[in-house]
Amino acid sequence: MTRDSRYDVLFDEIKIGPVTARNRFYQVPHCNGMGTEYPSAMAAMRSVKAEGGWGVVCTEECDFHHTGDIAPAIEARLWSDQDIPIMARMVDGVHEHGSLAGCELVYGGAAGHNRVSREIPMAPVAIPVEGTEPGQARAMDKQDIRNFRRWHQQGAIRARDAGFDIVYVYAGHNLCLLQHFIAARYNQRTDEYGGSIENRVRLMKEVIEDTKEAVGGTMAVAVRFGVDELLGEEGITSYGDGRAVVELLADLPDLWDVNLSEWENDSQTARFAEEGFQEPFVGWVKEVTKKPVVAVGRYTSVDRVVSLVNKGVCDFIGAARPSIADPFLPTKVKEGRIDDIRECIGCNICVSGDFMFMPMRCTQNPTKGEEWRRGWHPERIEDKASDSRVLVVGGGPAGLEAARALGQRGYEVTLAEAGTELGGHLNQVSELPGLSSWARVRDWRIGQLHKLPNVEIFMDSKLDAQQVREFGFDHVAIATGSSWRRDGIGRSHRTPIEGLHEDGIFSPNDIMDGVEVEGPVVIYDDDHYFMASTLAEKIAAQGHKVIYFTPAADVAHWTHNTMEQPRIQYRLMDIGCDLYFGKTLSTIGDQEIELTCVYSDNRSWIDRGSLVLVTMRDAHTQLYDDLVADQDALQTAGIKSVKAIGDCLAPGLIAAAVYGGHRYARELDTDEPLDEPPFRREVVGLSSDWPGG
Repeated sequence: MTRDSRYDVLFDEIKIGPVTARNRFYQVPHCNGMGTEYPSAMAAMRSVKAEGGWGVVCTEECDFHHTGDIAPAIEARLWSDQDIPIMARMVDGVHEHGSLAGCELVYGGAAGHNRVSREIPMAPVAIPVEGTEPGQARAMDKQDIRNFRRWHQQGAIRARDAGFDIVYVYAGHNLCLLQHFIAARYNQRTDEYGGSIENRVRLMKEVIEDTKEAVGGTMAVAVRFGVDELLGEEGITSYGDGRAVVELLADLPDLWDVNLSEWENDSQTARFAEEGFQEPFVGWVKEVTKKPVVAVGRYTSVDRVVSLVNKGVCDFIGAARPSIADPFLPTKVKEGRIDDIRECIGCNICVSGDFMFMPMRCTQNPTKGEEWRRGWHPERIEDKASDSRVLVVGGGPAGLEAARALGQRGYEVTLAEAGTELGGHLNQVSELPGLSSWARVRDWRIGQLHKLPNVEIFMDSKLDAQQVREFGFDHVAIATGSSWRRDGIGRSHRTPIEGLHEDGIFSPNDIMDGVEVEGPVVIYDDDHYFMASTLAEKIAAQGHKVIYFTPAADVAHWTHNTMEQPRIQYRLMDIGCDLYFGKTLSTIGDQEIELTCVYSDNRSWIDRGSLVLVTMRDAHTQLYDDLVADQDALQTAGIKSVKAIGDCLAPGLIAAAVYGGHRYARELDTDEPLDEPPFRREVVGLSSDWPGG
């Protein structure tokens, strides 16, 4: 296909100090849960992005000294020369495909805690460490500052020796020492490093100069800086100290990578922020500096990013999440395959991996994190291993992905959907407040399926076991999904709740189907993800009083992992919901429900009109159960395998359903290892100085 000439500007070469990027697609530093713990996985993941056309591919945070330890977060590390080969593996993979490799050096300070090194954290002044962990950071004296500057230089030299082309000076996301020196609320020093903004930025200026001196013009020196903290006058603002910092340092670094701070402001979900939401805060930076500027904003629209460049907002299109969802986004733009771009949905499942100390995953891209471990490539897949014909029953996330990937392999595939629309429960979920972008999971797969001549789709086709056996397929995948229970069984209750015979009791499916409710509406959240809070918004918008309660300590507790929880709780408070925490549901009456404190067993009653139970889902296994119950009939029909996938196997995240469908397609006609892990592991080598060994 031919590329639209409007997009040619995205493929200009751009100089960054002594190095040149081959295009304007810039993968900014982002966490991945691999880092030093899983170096081959990390290297393969970054290498695939370079292969996909990203002109610059950066690391995650890379701590460079043991006194700035950011564990238990699984990030990169350059404490000593011992770490260089690990980072070099990533660099080699990126260079193999003609891209520049960037290293984001970070020193946690009061944000780092030093849990592994057990050193006392350091900060501009004595302050508590970030978060709720007991402990304080000590104030840095002049020798500490000199030491820090030297350590940063050493980190830059190690990055150079590992082969990196760009090294970062990092002052963003409220995660590092340099930002705390700049922020007046952290820095109350009375010496030349405190007081005026000129003094508070002094250390950052010195570190930039030190870094440039250390790498001797062999690398570009970039600054990553959060120009606004969304705290108003209490914090760094894009019209105040944030702008002043850029003005004071304007052309000193070779590149400015600008964004919002804290991290939850920079990486807002689609539920709370539109594409390009950072532009009002960073759009002025190019007016101040002659050096290249990177801007981010979860950009998925190619026309939008072209407009940014043409308007002079930035030189590089920065991306983390869009590069995760589609590592080959630049190549698809270059080749004129815009419709093939797998757009980020802004759910932050990728981010959740960092908070749970595990390799990242992605709702849109099931190969993310599996590039080295399973050898999965986001664009390539092994050809079919046989001429088997495959029936996929159910057109939700798992079924759509299974059919798509099987079709890509070359199998003859039939997708049978019982309803009149493809998408499964995504059709309902994407209609909830703030979640419209989640429909991209459905829409991209439908678009890809229509390009595959070997895939047939049949709608309004509810099948029973006998019909499946009669069709003559070799393999059958059951992706019939799940539905929410309305008996209260879930995490807090293993048996039905007393009083369920009463009227006015609803499941999330009922609400999403448009069933009318009477207020006040009580929502019981024993799920702890997005469902209960979005239903609360939906019901409140209908004019009903909403009462939300949960056994957890706050609203939608699991969404701390997607960095949404504070915004969700604020939203519910803002629309007037009554919120109760640490309460479980005991008894349901005609007009009241009984709540029990999870700590004290104290009881209380609240009035209700309707009750919505958000607890757990039942897998729709009837068809699967009927098929596998009669193995003789399967054999007679010539069916070699029947597998449940997605929510039909075990309801979970949409990301899990997509992954399950993809894995099924990848592993069809392969031997399933039951006694050994079906993926490669990177095992730490034992030290040679073990006593007696």
